[in-house]
Amino acid sequence: MAQFINSILEFLSQLGYLGIALGLMIEIIPSEIVLGYGGYMISQGHLNFVGAVIAGTIGGTIAQLFLYWAGYYGGRPFLEKYGKYVLIKKSHIDVAEHWFEKYGAGVIFSARFIPVVRHAISIPAGIAKMSATKFTLYTVAAVLPWSILFLYLGKVLGKNWSHVKEFAQPYVLPIIIAAVVLGVIYFLVKKTKKTTD
Repeated sequence: MAQFINSILEFLSQLGYLGIALGLMIEIIPSEIVLGYGGYMISQGHLNFVGAVIAGTIGGTIAQLFLYWAGYYGGRPFLEKYGKYVLIKKSHIDVAEHWFEKYGAGVIFSARFIPVVRHAISIPAGIAKMSATKFTLYTVAAVLPWSILFLYLGKVLGKNWSHVKEFAQPYVLPIIIAAVVLGVIYFLVKKTKKTTD
């Protein structure tokens, strides 16, 4: 498996910025690994940090737009049938749908930092016909700091970039907590607004 991942990363690295975007779009390898390797490429002087962040943000956003449009046009039956090909299980859709129904559109941002829910959350947004503009803005707002974090850590780790997930743990946990708190605040503000209207 490690050899398979390395061969894909080596292929993507030959494509430069496009490789980072593609790696995040097709999501065969977790985004943390693709971005960590991108950070390593920056440390070697093959890529520019800003360019890599832009590529990561574009690729990560497009990946979520694919799921959004699949939900928008195909609905739940389509995703239950074909979701397994993009590593989305029925249980992931169940959890994401519950979160979306409970917390509303604001969960699109906060859920991006939470394992299991972060990819699947785009699906109920599409099924609910959420505004594509709003969906894209919330997604970019979450994908951007995620890309910056893992590219930076990959750059700092250099040749040890493959340990990026373990190294990221102390940073990711506060981000998850902050994202959940923001999500709860958004939900409470929205609920208060509804009761006062």
